[in-house]
Amino acid sequence: MPPQDMTTAASPSGGAAPEPTGSEHVLDALQHQVAVFARRAEQTRLGGVGQVRNSMDRAAYLLLNRLDREGPMGVKALAAGMGIDSSTVTRQVAPLVDTGLVKRTSHPEDGRAVVLQLSPRGQARLEEVRSSRRELMTQVTDSWTAEERETFCALLTRFNTSLAARQTAHQAPPAG
Repeated sequence: MPPQDMTTAASPSGGAAPEPTGSEHVLDALQHQVAVFARRAEQTRLGGVGQVRNSMDRAAYLLLNRLDREGPMGVKALAAGMGIDSSTVTRQVAPLVDTGLVKRTSHPEDGRAVVLQLSPRGQARLEEVRSSRRELMTQVTDSWTAEERETFCALLTRFNTSLAARQTAHQAPPAG
């Protein structure tokens, strides 16, 4: 039987901590499972199976996915869409350009501006990694029903959307 990753809570004095009740118990279990998920995701990098396992870091995967789904865009638009700083995107894109996965091109309307675009090599590499990760998800959820997979995906999407909204709200300048 796999480990449950649950620990017994204890107070700083060594005695048993008061047992959480109702929604506190669920929220404690949720935060714990999110922490366990984050650790497991980092350990495996959810990299997939086969030869391409763990072969693309999270930042590269997310950048390539966004360029694939939304098309060519500038660094500022890419950063805004991902909720990160432009300097971070610039740093993360540099090795993708160096390895030929992303191309820098001139903006069609303003030749001075640079647009980032997924290269054919980047598209092929992204498809390899997606396929490998899809196979991993198939294996991990093999005993799940289609409805359970859809529900989990919907709830995880909702959770990530809520986290992003919270981050955005906390980064917004105060109204005044």
